[in-house]
Amino acid sequence: FHDAPKAVDQGHALIKEGADILDIGGESTRPGADFVQTEAEINRTAPVIKALRSTSDMPISIDTRKALVGQAALDAGADLVNDVAAFTFDPALGDVTAAAKVPCCLMHAQGNPDTMQTKPHYDNVLFDVYDFLSQRIDAAVAAGIARDQITIDPGIGFGKTLQHNLTLLRGLALFHTLGCPVLLGASRKRFIGTIGGEDDAGARMPGTLAVTLHGIAQGVQLHRVHDIKPIKQALRLDRAITQGWAEH
Repeated sequence: FHDAPKAVDQGHALIKEGADILDIGGESTRPGADFVQTEAEINRTAPVIKALRSTSDMPISIDTRKALVGQAALDAGADLVNDVAAFTFDPALGDVTAAAKVPCCLMHAQGNPDTMQTKPHYDNVLFDVYDFLSQRIDAAVAAGIARDQITIDPGIGFGKTLQHNLTLLRGLALFHTLGCPVLLGASRKRFIGTIGGEDDAGARMPGTLAVTLHGIAQGVQLHRVHDIKPIKQALRLDRAITQGWAEH
């Protein structure tokens, strides 16, 4: 939604569907995506965040790798910094986050978006991603961000093969030993389409739901999804089965 009013309308629609946090970004970082200049990224995000903040107290996350974009978003009313590069692309974003005393999400990605899916390699994907996130948590704390303000994301699909993604999903529980909440962002991703036989990303909700429920079983606390309403319905049923249900 490059048109700001349409993006704001989409934000309101997601709130109505039951989102708990809105994650807003102006630069696609999916595999093969092109770099977006800082000024353009700010122009895409800050006005949308400001407009949403004027009408809602919904927590807003700025999805960016750049310090200037993060600062503009925080000035516009954002509450959280979500960096797919975990402050390695622009370390100053860590300083911006620390100065604002806001939470952050640190994600693992191997390489830049335009090349990350060109033969990604790991000695052991689970342990390599774990070690990277451990180091980035330490770096964030050193920058002045409180450890209890940090969420981690293993970066499903970011510089990973299908088998890498499956290995990380099977081992999600390991990341809890880092002592930070875990975020899973697998919604509609290519590996779901490959395994599920669905080329249309918009039709991958059932596969996304299966991965989300697996993440729930592994204790994952935060889930970044597109299809909010049906997935929240499934989560209510899962919670009722596993934790009980009291009629009102």
